[in-house]
Formats: sequence, structure tokens, C-alpha cells
Amino acid sequence: MPTQAAVQAYYGQELTGTADLKTSACCDADAVPDWLRPLLARIHPDVLARYYGCGLVCPPLLEGCRILDLGCGTGRDVYALAQLVGPSGSVVGVDMTAEQLAVAREHLAFHAEQFGYANVSFLEGTIEALEELPLEPGSFDVIVSNCVLNLSTDKAAVLRGVKRLLKPGGELYFSDVYVNRRLPDAVRRDPVLYGEALAPLVGEARFYAATYRLFHIAELEDACEDHGQAVIYRGTIPHHPHRFDLDGHHAIETGRVFPVCGNTFRMLQATRFSPHFTFIGDFSRHYGLFPGCGSSLPFTGVSAGEAAASASCC
Repeated sequence: MPTQAAVQAYYGQELTGTADLKTSACCDADAVPDWLRPLLARIHPDVLARYYGCGLVCPPLLEGCRILDLGCGTGRDVYALAQLVGPSGSVVGVDMTAEQLAVAREHLAFHAEQFGYANVSFLEGTIEALEELPLEPGSFDVIVSNCVLNLSTDKAAVLRGVKRLLKPGGELYFSDVYVNRRLPDAVRRDPVLYGEALAPLVGEARFYAATYRLFHIAELEDACEDHGQAVIYRGTIPHHPHRFDLDGHHAIETGRVFPVCGNTFRMLQATRFSPHFTFIGDFSRHYGLFPGCGSSLPFTGVSAGEAAASASCC
């Protein structure tokens, strides 16, 4: 597996813009929802020109939130999120590549003028050592990452750091590229493949772009348990008047009683989503495992190059 130095060199020196990408593993930056386009239009062209993400990391209900972006690069997602959290929120970007952070910081004043407020900062460091950065434990509502965790040399350390920094009920929301089988060591060590995905090298292996959301809730069970619970979505989350998609298998229609497992119940009740739902039931009874909740492969069968986003919460 390439070292952190190899990843830094690839993204900091070999890639100078999206035109330098060798493959289509990174998504088309224009493939975004209509409501997000005005936000991107306010971001400096130099920032947009060096975007290497694979998905969208703007979950709903971010106004007033404090957000951390892991592997922020030149800050496209940071500057988009800064507009969603508004003047009462803040966004911190972390990246280990000095060249990309220089671009992000160069345009701080430009974006403050565009937005009418300054609520963004950038830190240089590795996402495997978040404890070494001046970040207060339990101080973030949401942590995001866009096509970066797959590059980490110690993913367990990243998750430990995330858990330490999230508030109770906080959310890790990340898009990334996944493969459906283990790759040979020689392929895994290829620096370009590690940064993207080269079809001639990977054979029959298939790559997928997917979005996951994980919640920092101590009471979550290690399986999807049936306690006879349900929720009713009120239709009050902005841009989601008719249905709220918690993940790839929880499409919750407005006004409809929607049975859920205990984990999903807590993911809605113990988080910022709680005011938008009515909750039915408690944990006083148990009916066994909840059928079909989070046990199947989350990918939709669309390749990473086609920018599929299929979330899973469990």
C-alpha cells in the first residue's frame, strides 16, 4: 500500500487540476442537485478546478452546525458547507497536502465577501492523527469526507478520531469508492490506482461510489432489533417535503407510519432530525431481529465512474 508521502505527492504535485485525472473514478462536479448549484457558483474557480471528490457530502439540516471536513483539499466542499451552516455555524477543513491547502487559504477573503461572513478555517494534518490538531473533543455536529477515507493507511485510527470529536448524536457522513473483492498486493500498491481506479489492472473487480452515514450514539445495538417501533415523517426538512431518505433502504414518506428497527429509531430520535418526526413505541418489548434492515450489499450495481450514491446507516 502506498505511503502517506506517496498520496501527498500524487494529489499535491502530480495532479494540478481535474484535467490531470487518469480515470473517471472521481465524479463530475457538475452532477449535483439543482438547489446546490447556486452555492457552487459562489466558489472561486481555482478551488473548483482542483476537485477530486466522488460524491455529495451535504446532508440536510446543517444550519448552525459545526462541521469538520476530512481531506478537504482546496476546499470546494468546505465552502459549499459554509453557506449551508450560515453565519451561526462554522466549517473546519483538514488536509495533509500543503499545495492544496495553499489554494484553499488563498481564497478565504474572497469567499467571506461572497457569503457576507467568515466561518471557515483550514488545518494541515493527517486524518489518522486528529488528536494532534487543535480540535476540541465533542465539538462537532457533523464530520464529512469526500473520497478520502479509502486513501487512509489506518482507517481504524480515523474512526477513533472521529468518535472523539463528534458530539453525542453527531454524524459522520462520507462518500467514497469501494471494491467488491480484495485486490492483489501489486495492484493495491500502484500509486495511480490507489489515487483513482485503472480498469486494465483490476480485472473483474468492480468499484462503486457510495455514501455512508454513521451516528455517534452509545446505545446503538450491534444488530437491527425489532422493538415494535415506528416513525412518522412530518415533511419539514428543507428540500424534502414528500420523503426523507435516511439511507438506501429507509425512504420515509411524509405522513406515513414507517416501521423501524431500534437503531433507526435512535438515529432519528437522538439526532438533529428528531423535531421532524413523530415517534411511536419504546424499547420495553422485543420481537427478535428486524427483517431486511442493513444486512444486504448497499451498492446499487452502478460503477464508481457513473457516480452512484447508495447510503447505509447500520
